[in-house]
Amino acid sequence: MKTISYLLAALVVLSLAFWAYHVNYATKDRLAELRGIHNEIADLQEGLSVLNAEWAYLNRPERLRELVNLNFTALALLPMAPEQFGTAAQVAYPQPAEELPALADLALSETFDVAARSTEGQP
Repeated sequence: MKTISYLLAALVVLSLAFWAYHVNYATKDRLAELRGIHNEIADLQEGLSVLNAEWAYLNRPERLRELVNLNFTALALLPMAPEQFGTAAQVAYPQPAEELPALADLALSETFDVAARSTEGQP
């Protein structure tokens, strides 16, 4: 009886060691995957900061003013004035649609009975 309990205990210890081995390597794989994702996020954030810097460079007021002056005749851009804006009263809103009748209020002229129609043509 002692030998069976010793063998059973050894089997439990071996199975727990096997389980711990697999969990250890699965954890290492997940950590490596997580490091890769963090590196990818850092690369994307760096790219985003470069794009933000380019956007700020391209939208400098001096540069835009120069572009407007160069293309004034082609684009015919004028400064905005308050007279160019309208009021809410000038907006043409759609007229409210008439209410649709409820389904129960509709009078059906004829009901469709499948069984009656299928037997009409038969003797």
